Amino acid sequence: MHISRIGEEIALWASDEFGFVRLADAYATGSSMMPQKKNPDIAELARGKAGRLIGSLAGFLATLKGLPLAYNRDLQEDKEPLFDALDTCRLTLSAMAGMLDTVGFVYERMAEAADSATTAATDLAEHLVLQGTPFRDAHAIVGALVRQAVERGVPLEELVSNDPRLGPSVVPVLAPGAAVRRRTSPGGGGPAPVARQLERARARLADERARLD
Repeated sequence: MHISRIGEEIALWASDEFGFVRLADAYATGSSMMPQKKNPDIAELARGKAGRLIGSLAGFLATLKGLPLAYNRDLQEDKEPLFDALDTCRLTLSAMAGMLDTVGFVYERMAEAADSATTAATDLAEHLVLQGTPFRDAHAIVGALVRQAVERGVPLEELVSNDPRLGPSVVPVLAPGAAVRRRTSPGGGGPAPVARQLERARARLADERARLD
């Protein structure tokens, strides 16, 4: 399941709509019809393999549900799906590891997406709440402003500056990176909490490597 979710992330990030990663040619294939397209085969196959193994699990659970609490000959049916699951996970992990080792991250595109003014919509709503506006109303106000910005092609900053409920003093909330830096809670998406999560992840990986060695 975890491998499948990583595969889904990579498949999305490699699409033109996201453009967050570029896959190495060794871990992708060209489209049979579109010369410019590179297919994230490893990521997509990982998703497909997970679906098959989940099906095997569901099938064996259906076998177990009708058995009394003792050994039954039916239990020999666990061997084929178990061995298949182990072989599939081993091969898929190897392929995914190679793909991730060679992937190229497009930091400029990621920064562009993160710096979009619309990502600070929640911050605008929180500002209104601090001024006494109920969150339900604040949510509707900011949502309407974002919709206007998209439909009319007007910068959100301009609409916020001209809105009497917000005004020019709130525009800095929309500055590139401002919304991300405001996320300081443990487990949040801001630089500081992400750095702490990375430290914990590296420590856990080191422990796992030591255990496996």
